[in-house]
Amino acid sequence: MRPGRLRALLELVRASAALSVPGDLLAGAAAAGRPVKPGLVAGSICLYWAGMALNDYADREVDARERPERPIPSGRVSPGAALGASVGLTAAGLALAAVSGGRRAMAVAVPLAATVWAYDLRLKSTAVGPVAMAACRALNVLLGGRSARAVPSALLVGAHTAAVTALSRREVEGTGPAVPTATLAATTAIAVTAATMTGRAIGGAPAGTRAVTGVLAASYLGSFGRAQVETVKDGSPPTVRKAVGAGIMALIPLQAALIAGSGNLAGALAVVAAHPLASRLARKVSPT
Repeated sequence: MRPGRLRALLELVRASAALSVPGDLLAGAAAAGRPVKPGLVAGSICLYWAGMALNDYADREVDARERPERPIPSGRVSPGAALGASVGLTAAGLALAAVSGGRRAMAVAVPLAATVWAYDLRLKSTAVGPVAMAACRALNVLLGGRSARAVPSALLVGAHTAAVTALSRREVEGTGPAVPTATLAATTAIAVTAATMTGRAIGGAPAGTRAVTGVLAASYLGSFGRAQVETVKDGSPPTVRKAVGAGIMALIPLQAALIAGSGNLAGALAVVAAHPLASRLARKVSPT
């Protein structure tokens, strides 16, 4: 494959953002008290990439006007290739889920895939768009946990995703201070809830573990919060896009806080170690 073609495909699927996916499943698995299966992680990444390719296929006419540099309007990837990639990645993701997790995994993976397709093709521009996107991420957490014990973590990840999605709707036109102020308030509440919830979850855990959980929650708030503060002051499209990218990457320390709060300190540190790498890759291939 030609380097230019590979670069276009990496842009199409937002390859750098895939590093934010494993933490969802690890957070769910930690909350449920079970190990996460690598095949489920691989399947989840395939579904994420499928959604990104389908997003650009569905938005190809809008992108031709507003973002002509994207792979499809720039002519580097054809619409048919983008749709084919989405279909193939969806099939691969479901197959990996079936092989790795059986019926219980498929009970989550199928609704997850259906929600991804519904969001991209029908719901994105509607009032329930942020809720649908949040449902995708929440289901991803449940794919790792497949237990009611993973629901609180899924809800927090979903709430964060809704905030990022609401902000992303202003990437082209820009925004006034109201939207980033609201998302900043939501981010603060999520950080406080994560720290409090995890503190209760680990109860008598060593003070060091509780401290790590709090530091990770604060890191989440700081990494996304600073970008939102800048957007309150300057709502121009480039600043909004920067904040959206920060929000996608900030999901990693939030996931790590949830994992630590479930008692898996080693897993939390492994997830948060991906944050610098994800940020560097995001400068090469945009996650938005």
